[in-house]
Amino acid sequence: MRYFTSLALVGAAVAQNVSVCDKYTTALLKENNATNQYTLLTLLVNTVVIGNYTQPNMNAVPGILAKGKYMDKEVNLLPYFDGTLLSSNRGGESGVSINFLDDGGAVPLMNNMPANGTKSEQYFLLTHLYQFFGKLLGCSTYGTDGFPKYSGHSMASAHAFMDLDPSEIGYFITQVGLAATSFGVTTEDVTAVAAALNKLFGYRCSPPAVVIPEMNSTLNSICQNEECPLDAMATCAAYPKSGVVAEPKTANMSMTMSSNMSMASTAMSSATGTAAMSGTMSPSATTTGVLMSTGAAGSVGAGIGAVVGALALGLAL
Repeated sequence: MRYFTSLALVGAAVAQNVSVCDKYTTALLKENNATNQYTLLTLLVNTVVIGNYTQPNMNAVPGILAKGKYMDKEVNLLPYFDGTLLSSNRGGESGVSINFLDDGGAVPLMNNMPANGTKSEQYFLLTHLYQFFGKLLGCSTYGTDGFPKYSGHSMASAHAFMDLDPSEIGYFITQVGLAATSFGVTTEDVTAVAAALNKLFGYRCSPPAVVIPEMNSTLNSICQNEECPLDAMATCAAYPKSGVVAEPKTANMSMTMSSNMSMASTAMSSATGTAAMSGTMSPSATTTGVLMSTGAAGSVGAGIGAVVGALALGLAL
């Protein structure tokens, strides 16, 4: 039951019976419609991936492509995205190398786009993230013409060969929290979302739960490393190889791999440069002038990253 409780926490803003998505679409983009809800998720997810690129923002966000630390442990998620590791699931018995930065890297994200085109791995990854988080955060227009339904795989399946550990999961959740607060999301709402994400994804061998209604009940454990805390209602037998995941191997350095690494380097250079460029960067015309702090999206403390990180760690123990 705690899985359905955690999803309810994500979908509804605390004590207001208004979803997080609807609440902050109204606060930041004024009109709560499908176009603006999808724009909000685009801004949020793109910031989670590459860090700050909009103005104004209320705190620094490194982004998940940047190296960092979580509870004093070094974290580097980039190899899961740039094809360095055999960690992507394409239905076989082992992971494969896929470059998810194959269509412009950070550059289109800085222009509120998922990718330069619509046929790339990067496009499908980013749009799936917009859709998945849109449902998770309770966007009321999810599934309409302006906000397409999630069409990807279950979370356990998508991450089946990554062997992600608690520090990597904690770092990702922290970036989500930092991205949200950079737009003015309150500490209360961010803490509720972080707690729910950790409960849903941060335990090993978690039982099936309904996250995307049209997919029915799915397995959702993303933290599958042996260091991940075992779910209190663990059903390891439901997972491939009883939930045992091997550390992904490094892909062979071929011409294709070299190209992947070059693209990743370009993407990271672009993302790293956003801090210096932020004085001139702004969202697209759709959102220009509305990313201001409002009464509904009040100021937050400078230590929100530590708060979210400590919360996620505490829930994992």
